[in-house]
Amino acid sequence: MPPLAPVTLQDDHVVLEPLSLDHVAALEAAAADGELWNLWFTSAPAPGQASAYVEAALKGHAGGLMLPFAIREKTSGAIVGTSRYYDIVPELPRLAIGYTWYAKSWQKSHLNTACKRLLLRHAFESLDCVAVEFHTDHRNLDSQRAIERLGAQRDGILRAHKRRPDGTLRNTVCYSILADEWPDVDRWLGMRLNRLLIPRPR
Repeated sequence: MPPLAPVTLQDDHVVLEPLSLDHVAALEAAAADGELWNLWFTSAPAPGQASAYVEAALKGHAGGLMLPFAIREKTSGAIVGTSRYYDIVPELPRLAIGYTWYAKSWQKSHLNTACKRLLLRHAFESLDCVAVEFHTDHRNLDSQRAIERLGAQRDGILRAHKRRPDGTLRNTVCYSILADEWPDVDRWLGMRLNRLLIPRPR
């Protein structure tokens, strides 16, 4: 796998654009929607920290360690969160998708399904990955359910794997999707996205 070059991914619902310092103010606003920095399981920046957050992500990209994206909701044009590739193993190739968060008003919408489908499609169809991983805190049951709804398989738990922002030790639940599973996962995500977009009676 060559070094991951910045790329824009989009469909009818969302644009994933290369993260830059131009996104700092919009990310501050998105994180403020729900005060996401107060949630122990999220990586969203606290007030005044978005610039450092973006700079760290760009440093990771410069070092070949990650490829970060800003998430733009297509109808409103607003930046509503961020996600990235990381844990890149170029010789396989293999990578993980994570550091994902959304403004509260867009959580539990169609947005996560649309974003993950774009990221998975690029990983498997353009980067020829043999597998894509997802990692989450063992205490974050909502995240585990969301990953399982994508069609990923649970591989196991890495105990005492890393520290949370508050310094406590985290056990990491690991999931993956393999390249030969991607066609079925792609179809499933397409059907799920269509269902999520059906207006619900009020």
